[in-house]
Amino acid sequence: MPRTGHHRLRRVAIAVLLLAPAAGLLWVPWYAGAEPRLAGTPFFYWYQLAWVPGCGLCLLAAYALTERRRDGQRDRHRARRRYHPR
Repeated sequence: MPRTGHHRLRRVAIAVLLLAPAAGLLWVPWYAGAEPRLAGTPFFYWYQLAWVPGCGLCLLAAYALTERRRDGQRDRHRARRRYHPR
């Protein structure tokens, strides 16, 4: 099946969802401060803690965007390789 613009857009969205947590947590100078505080906790700590569910949501969204076969059919290449070894 030829790749369409929709498939490319979906792959870009998946890549952004998977790279966002890494970019958000690896750029330390952006969040290396004490202000603003949340319930007395410095920004440095609660920002990182906020990424825990954020990463989970990004992974869940990326998984939802992946294409999965729902009809139970195997990929022809995999089936051929499994039943006819070289």
